[in-house]
Amino acid sequence: MEQPVFLFDVGSPWCWLAGERLHSVLGTVPVWQPVLGEGLLDADRAAVARAAVAQGLPEPRWPEPFPFDTELAMRAATFAKQTGRTVAFSLAAMRQAFAAGRDLSLPDNVLIAAAACELHPRAVLKGVETRSVRDALVTASSLGARELPALRVGDRVVTGPDAPEAAAELLGR
Repeated sequence: MEQPVFLFDVGSPWCWLAGERLHSVLGTVPVWQPVLGEGLLDADRAAVARAAVAQGLPEPRWPEPFPFDTELAMRAATFAKQTGRTVAFSLAAMRQAFAAGRDLSLPDNVLIAAAACELHPRAVLKGVETRSVRDALVTASSLGARELPALRVGDRVVTGPDAPEAAAELLGR
């Protein structure tokens, strides 16, 4: 069976929680695919907090405003994918948003996440403006996930907060 694909937006606290446990639940490293979430909704903060604590993570610190515009951060995640640093950048970005309470629509906060995975700030700022990054993000957004987080396993897509566990079942783990 082909490698699972994790579809995510760094502005989703549910994607953050799924991303933090993906590797241990699946027993394999999936392909991380940035997908610009259309109209991310304000998450049930109490439910997210309970889920984070249950995973052994800190209770979220919510960025203001929330939800925030994720396009810049998602272009940076797409640029990071082109450099082989998708997982490192995306986890760093989600931790900036939900563990540190930073608004990822602000370039400085995106660059903090980039620095955490050794992406040079000038390269990121230049990369997010390239046509190849913009086109790749648009193309990825047509992969068919109606809800994020999502995992594509073969021709099946499982979505929602428990997507890693549902994908593990599909993989027979």
